[in-house]
Amino acid sequence: MFRSCCAVVLALILLAACGAPPSRRSAPQGPAGAIQPPPPGALYRIDPAQSELRILVYRAGPMAQLGHNHVIVNRSLGGWVRYAGSASAAAFSLRIPAAGFVVDDAALRREEGADFAEETSEDAKSGTLRNMLSPALLDAAQFPAITVRSLAVTVAHGALEASLSVEVAGHESTLTVPFTVDIAAGRLSARGTLAVRQSALGLAPFSVLLGALRVQDEMRVKFEFVASANQAPSSDNSSRCVPSGAVSTVAGSCRSGSGT
Repeated sequence: MFRSCCAVVLALILLAACGAPPSRRSAPQGPAGAIQPPPPGALYRIDPAQSELRILVYRAGPMAQLGHNHVIVNRSLGGWVRYAGSASAAAFSLRIPAAGFVVDDAALRREEGADFAEETSEDAKSGTLRNMLSPALLDAAQFPAITVRSLAVTVAHGALEASLSVEVAGHESTLTVPFTVDIAAGRLSARGTLAVRQSALGLAPFSVLLGALRVQDEMRVKFEFVASANQAPSSDNSSRCVPSGAVSTVAGSCRSGSGT
């Protein structure tokens, strides 16, 4: 439902190597990271305790062995979803605080397998995070959050896609994100996996030594966003699952039951 969110979303997040290009940001034109007010309909709030944005960033170039692949996660998400029984009429807005990003948690690196088997030092982690939040990239001092808002949700051939406006460091981009969703009493859960190019977000991948050591433009974004209704759920614990269809970039499958 969200470049990478979410995707996300950011994706958003071109951090990969432990360095940064010169700043290219302009001053913000309005309140940074503001969540748009929800339209009419049943209101659900994003539950940060159950939601996650995960970004996989990869090294590249002939000297790639001098860099690191990175797993970046954010579990400090906020926002709302409006849903009144029709996916195509749903709307949502998400806020991804820059201060919530965590770089290279050891357990998450193990989860992601061989590409992230190499250990990273605390100095490397803190350096990557520092460069990621610097004026050259996310410019967190001026833009404390990435924002994602839905423009449209469509259903085609049994698959769901959301057209999103993603604002990263003052640059607004439009992305199309495939996703699956579980709908249960008082609870919505959306998940997906997609590739997002840093350049699609207005960001320049890090590169040094004439490209001998660089960050891949393409990032892998994974997300799961859970939203709970403001009111107490009804006694009906049944759920309905909207199928993802044959979209190859969607992660996860539909589930029935309580949705937990």
